Amino acid sequence: MHGTVLIVEDEENDAFFLRDALKRAGIHNPIQVVEDGRLALDYLSGVGKFADRTLYPLPSVIFLDLKLPQVNGLAILKWIREEAGLPSILVVVLTASRLDEDIERAYRLGANSYVVKPSSREKLVEILKDFGNWWFKHNEPPPCRVYLPVAAA
Repeated sequence: MHGTVLIVEDEENDAFFLRDALKRAGIHNPIQVVEDGRLALDYLSGVGKFADRTLYPLPSVIFLDLKLPQVNGLAILKWIREEAGLPSILVVVLTASRLDEDIERAYRLGANSYVVKPSSREKLVEILKDFGNWWFKHNEPPPCRVYLPVAAA
């Protein structure tokens, strides 16, 4: 799978470790990071500073935290899956929550995967290597298409 990886994470250290782990796992896709839910919706809608799709392309993969300022991750996931103008984007919920209701709701809203943030850098790299092997090497993504502009949320 080619394309941009979007990290939606409000904790600066977690975003840094995720970027680092992606590289260590051999995933060298371009990476964009947004720090809150409102910015994630703006990015995906292509509004404001994210209007230039050459600088801010739609992602192929989103790593989405649930506990975010402005708009929570479950609301973002729901919006993504309801937005007809978006392509099929792989959404991996990567969060500290182990709550059964968060896991159940994330899958009901269309998450492709739900991963609890590991406590060590090495474990995160291992998880991302497995992720890369499956989604980037073995999985067949939907065909590329031209998509209509997304209306602002």
